[in-house]
Amino acid sequence: MIKARGLARKFTARGRTVEAVKGVDLDVAEGELVGFLGPNGAGKTTTLRMLTTLLRPTAGEATVGGCDLLKDPLGVRRRIGYVAQGGGTADECKVIEEIELQGQLYRLSKTAARKRGAELTQQLDLTGLDQRLTKTLSGGQKRRLDIALSLIHDPKLLFFDEPTTGLDPQSRANLWEHIRRLRTEHGVTLFLTTHYLDEADSLCDRILVIDNGEIVAEGSPDSLKARVSGDGVTVGVEAEFVARAAEIAGQLPGAHEVTTVDSSVSFRVPRGDTAMPELLRALDGAGIAMTAMEVRRPTLDDVFLNLTGRSLRDAEAGAPQQPEAANVA
Repeated sequence: MIKARGLARKFTARGRTVEAVKGVDLDVAEGELVGFLGPNGAGKTTTLRMLTTLLRPTAGEATVGGCDLLKDPLGVRRRIGYVAQGGGTADECKVIEEIELQGQLYRLSKTAARKRGAELTQQLDLTGLDQRLTKTLSGGQKRRLDIALSLIHDPKLLFFDEPTTGLDPQSRANLWEHIRRLRTEHGVTLFLTTHYLDEADSLCDRILVIDNGEIVAEGSPDSLKARVSGDGVTVGVEAEFVARAAEIAGQLPGAHEVTTVDSSVSFRVPRGDTAMPELLRALDGAGIAMTAMEVRRPTLDDVFLNLTGRSLRDAEAGAPQQPEAANVA
């Protein structure tokens, strides 16, 4: 459904040129649910906007939905749906008015648009809301309406840009279920950008990790996490015993990446569950009491840390805003 080679985009603003995307290669097969993971400013939205014809690439080529991105952008638009970060509904319009207008933009008659809209509102739990003003909808209802509008012309490829940003946990979980059903029940291929690690882990068949405009890793969530060596273990001890506790932890079979912070020691071992009894006996033998303990399996944040040397959460919080969101071409 998507094949891109060398896709790149530069922005120039105030005499400064920024390479937002640096020669991305990617493939998405029919029926896949693919996540595009990375911090703000990494190039996610710029890549998505190129693939959906909203930005012309500086370099490279792509085929989207069977159409050449550069030679046949209209063909691409006819075959895809796009759910933007901010949504596209007008506050003073009724739900049914938005649905009819979107249908007419795709050359559907008012009758056909209403019929298709009725199907989609039922699928997306929006039944009975057709006469409501969009400004009165909840955040989750608005996002489901955005999805309905993107599906009005029955595309087989759907792009999501940060689909659950700003939603509460219950609304996020509900929207995840709708996204899954689009693929499993309706055969839609989905490509979504996100910086939520749990979202990518829960939803996606395959993940592409982008950082500084380049794809740095790809694979299933499990295969990516398998690249991180071992379970993470953190134990708490009295501050005066941290150095000795770190020394003991470092002597465990397969222990590596031993670090200390205040009154805790963190390290990795092949199996955290089997290492803990041995560590507890060793600390007890040294007269050191354990005050806290945590064992966790590798996460996608560990993958990002392993690939880039920093946490995705840290990168997200401190990332500068690139021109990718500023519409400066």
